[in-house]
Amino acid sequence: MTENVSLGMPQLPAPAYPAEVRARLTEDAREIIARYPDSRSALLPMLHLVQSEEGHVTRTGMAFCAETLGLTTAEVTAVATFYTMYRRKPSGDYQVGVCTNTLCAVMGGDAIFEELKQHLAVGNDETTDDGKITLEHIECNAACDFAPVVMVNWEFFDNQTPASAKQMVDDLRAGRTVEPTRGAPLCTFKETARILAGFPDERPGAVEATGGAGPASLVGLRLAKGEQPHHRIVHPRGETSGQEGE
Repeated sequence: MTENVSLGMPQLPAPAYPAEVRARLTEDAREIIARYPDSRSALLPMLHLVQSEEGHVTRTGMAFCAETLGLTTAEVTAVATFYTMYRRKPSGDYQVGVCTNTLCAVMGGDAIFEELKQHLAVGNDETTDDGKITLEHIECNAACDFAPVVMVNWEFFDNQTPASAKQMVDDLRAGRTVEPTRGAPLCTFKETARILAGFPDERPGAVEATGGAGPASLVGLRLAKGEQPHHRIVHPRGETSGQEGE
């Protein structure tokens, strides 16, 4: 039976950016390309640049990158589809990523993710009806000593619980100020993409804001330097939490 078989139609060329948008992006692209000895090396920040325009990497954005860098659209598409940091469909102002890798998962990451799916009425990689939140599970935020960790537009929210994560997304949707545990203040996903393209973050205090590793991470560093940790991070079996080692 062939009634459900469709040969399809060739995809039309991607529409061009409006003239004023193209002119602005072209100027930004020149600044990016000038940083590299080989223009094709500029592809990753260029993809962030076009993502900052529409909130995701469109066919128009990929065509612009290909034309500007002298690449084929297939080469650009291969890179854009390889990295999960490039969104392939419209997404929210705030990308909320819940770590569900082993440690975060057992410390509560799985519970947080399930609670947020129900609370926001979305599934993985889906966006709320108001366009504010895109929820996704991600693999390892490289912050295991703060597990479970949630990231919003790549800023850290450490030691989360289902209740704190739900309060955080509610505040974001309501337009209330939300402060990361460490790092720069939050901005929208489009603004984040422009910063990742290599353009300065000109918000007052944003560059100065920072955050370091937690005590559990630094124990290994101190041991490697021959230093003795000041106290145990994990207490041996049988000891109470108030007892410290030598």
